[in-house]
Amino acid sequence: MEKEQDKRGSRKALVGIVVSDKQSTTRVIKVERLMRHAFYGKIVKRAKKYHAHDKDNASKMGDKVEIMSVKPVSKLKKWLVTKVIEKAQG
Repeated sequence: MEKEQDKRGSRKALVGIVVSDKQSTTRVIKVERLMRHAFYGKIVKRAKKYHAHDKDNASKMGDKVEIMSVKPVSKLKKWLVTKVIEKAQG
């Protein structure tokens, strides 16, 4: 049997931290990236929040998770939590 990602083709996958788990089956994931400033050349940190569908409620606040792009589940949810990489302490 093929993996879930293999069946879907090449989808975007990101890794981030769960910053909100207050909604049922929805997680807000903060993804940080490093980029070089266009003029000054300094490396700066940029962050973006994504709403992701977590049908099993497997992730909790503070967990490091992997998300994958999918067809829209709702108005804001266009990502799916594929796996919990690291559980939060405590």
